[in-house]
Amino acid sequence: MKIGILTSGGDCPGLNAVIRGAVLKGIAIQGHEFVGFRDGWRGVVEGDVINIPRAMVRGIAKQGGTILGTSRTNPFENGGGPDKIRVQLERLGIDAIIAIGGEGTLAAAKRLTDVGLKIVGVPKTVDNDLDATDYSFGFDTAVNIATEAIDRLRTTGESHHRCMIVEVMGRHVGWIALHAGMATGAHAILIPEQRVSVEQVGQWVKEAHARGRAPLVVVAEGFVPDHLEAPHSERGLDTFGRPRMGGIADQLAPDIESLSGIETRTTVLGHIQRGGVPTAFDRVLATRLGMAAVHSVAEGRWGSMVALKGTGIREVGFGDALGKLKTVPQGRYDEAAILFG
Repeated sequence: MKIGILTSGGDCPGLNAVIRGAVLKGIAIQGHEFVGFRDGWRGVVEGDVINIPRAMVRGIAKQGGTILGTSRTNPFENGGGPDKIRVQLERLGIDAIIAIGGEGTLAAAKRLTDVGLKIVGVPKTVDNDLDATDYSFGFDTAVNIATEAIDRLRTTGESHHRCMIVEVMGRHVGWIALHAGMATGAHAILIPEQRVSVEQVGQWVKEAHARGRAPLVVVAEGFVPDHLEAPHSERGLDTFGRPRMGGIADQLAPDIESLSGIETRTTVLGHIQRGGVPTAFDRVLATRLGMAAVHSVAEGRWGSMVALKGTGIREVGFGDALGKLKTVPQGRYDEAAILFG
C-alpha cells in the first residue's frame, strides 16, 4: 500500500516523531510505501509530494517543526475539493492518507472521508483541546517552554517590584495557562472557561503585592473578561474562518496597573511555545500515535482518529473526535484558585 502523510495547521513539537513512527512501523512490519505531501492540504490539492524512505526519518523524532512543511490551506477552496484530490491521488498511486492536524485539519478530513476518500487522522493540538484524546502531543512541550519562560520573567518582576502578565496559547481552553500557572506559582490564572472581572484580578494582584511578592498573572490568549463579549482579536480571520487570537495581556495591563497602583509589564510568548525540540513525553506519545495510525490504515478504519485513553492508544470516529472541546473542569480551576492572590 502507498500511504501519503500530511501535517497541517500550526507547527507543533512532535510532528516529526509521528512521521517517524508511522514510516518505521509501516515499512518494517507491513511493507508499505510512504510519500509526504508538502505543506499540508496544499500538497494534497496540488499533488506536490516527496518520497519518504526509511533513511529520511532517521533521528527526526527529536527535531521540532515538520520535515514536510505545513500550512493552513483549506482543501475545499481555491480549486480544491474531493474530485480534485481524488484525481491527484489516483495519478500518484496513493491508496490512503494519514492526516496529522488539529480541529480544522480533522474537520476537513471528515468531510473528505464522508465522500469516500480513505483518511486516518492523528490529533495535533498544542492547546490540548480535543475531547476524544486525554493528551495531545505538543502540549507537554508547550507547558514546559511556558514554565521556563515564566520562571525567567518572574525574577525580573521581583527585581523591579512589578506585576508581570504572561500571555500563553489557549484559543478556547486554558490547559496551558492552568498547568504553567500552577507550576510557576501564579497569583492569578485567567482562562477562557472562567469569566473574571478586571477588578477581581486587580484585587489578587494587590493581595500578592501586600505580602511582598511581585504579582504574576498568567492569561490564555482566549480569555474574556466579564465586561467583554468575545476574545480579543485584531488580526482578522485565518483560512478556516477562525479569529486570530493574541493581545489580551496588553489590554489588561493598563487596567490592572490603574486598579493596583503597581507598575505592570506584559510578555506574549506566542510561537515560542511550539518551537524547538519536543519533550520526552511528547516524543513517545507522538511515536505511538504514528504507529497506531498505520495500523488503522492497514485495518481500513477510514474516518477514524487515533487517541490516547489512559495509557493506551484507541481509535475514535472523526465525528466523536470533533464533537466537543476538552475544557478545563470547574474542579481543576478551583484547585488552582486556592493559590490566587
